[in-house]
Amino acid sequence: MNDFSARPAASPQDPRPPARWNPAAGLDLVLDELAYGVAVASSTGELLHANHAARHELGAERVLWVQHGRLQAQSGGDIRVLMDALARAASGKRSLVTLSARRGAPLTVAAVPVGRGTGTQAALLFSRASVCESLMLCFFARSHSLTPAEETVLGILCQGYSAPQAARHLKVAVSTVRSHVRSLCAKTRSSGVRDLVSRVAMLPPVAPALITESMH
Repeated sequence: MNDFSARPAASPQDPRPPARWNPAAGLDLVLDELAYGVAVASSTGELLHANHAARHELGAERVLWVQHGRLQAQSGGDIRVLMDALARAASGKRSLVTLSARRGAPLTVAAVPVGRGTGTQAALLFSRASVCESLMLCFFARSHSLTPAEETVLGILCQGYSAPQAARHLKVAVSTVRSHVRSLCAKTRSSGVRDLVSRVAMLPPVAPALITESMH
């Protein structure tokens, strides 16, 4: 069994009382471990909370950012789309919107009501940056005893490349990539590349360590 981190077991003679679970602070810590952004905003666009991944995205000012405590977007059209999604969430309805980016891929955001009834707050769930997060790919590779070369090939396949494209990217023969694919499928008991990539895509969305960026 592979552990995410090795932690010493508690000594039976340890006199310290057991740590108490603080629901609010504990939930914040859990949310910070997710590989996708989660934020809470009011129906008027005021940012109330953001987990680590969301703060990273907002700090980059690529799609969304914060100005004077309120969410901003790249264009007036995007602002209207976002505000409409927040208003729908305040009335108990869910929305899925795509916002344009200053650079890179657009960001898809789900706006969902917070709580069972109607209210003035919405949870904003950001799409993941990639199908295959580097941390989980590493643990997947380790748990299946993949070689470094096999892990590299798997990472490229998860980006949507075919075997010939992966071969060009790695500057190796296509036969070499296909040999790695056969080994990958055998070690992971996958029926093919599609099955293999699907399994990686469904791994728990645990985030790697992110560099904290300030939000303006």
